[in-house]
Amino acid sequence: MKREETIDYNIKVAWHAISRMYNQYGADMDVTASTGFVLLNIDQENGTPATKIAPLMGLEARSLTRMLKTMEDKKWIRREKDPTDGRSVRIFVTDLGKEKREFSKKAVREFNTKVRELVPEEDIQAFIRVTNTVTQLIEDKSLLDKLAEAFIYETKH
Repeated sequence: MKREETIDYNIKVAWHAISRMYNQYGADMDVTASTGFVLLNIDQENGTPATKIAPLMGLEARSLTRMLKTMEDKKWIRREKDPTDGRSVRIFVTDLGKEKREFSKKAVREFNTKVRELVPEEDIQAFIRVTNTVTQLIEDKSLLDKLAEAFIYETKH
């Protein structure tokens, strides 16, 4: 099988192209694809627990911690102790962060509108089903175990 025919290759190439596009679009506003995505995933009313953001974005906590610190330094977000759980911190978007969030939201809407103009709805729905299946498959620990077993088997034989 050629790499161009694999699911993971095509998802990675598409995501990198999308990320580059958002980074170029956001450069003048100092918004990256990642920071825009964080802003879009923070609950506007109640904030979002810091521990919930990384899993929403598929990031490691360490990567997100650095990004949140940068965003806090830029005054795009603020941290507050969770009123119901003093051990937890909630992330809120500041007024400046809301401007950056709206900018990011506009970019996402424009991109999705353009894709929907060019791609038939049934193809979009099939794509969403495939990516949801891929995500579920990866989150199923038994797949990871099978991959590890296959790798161990291959290296022994």
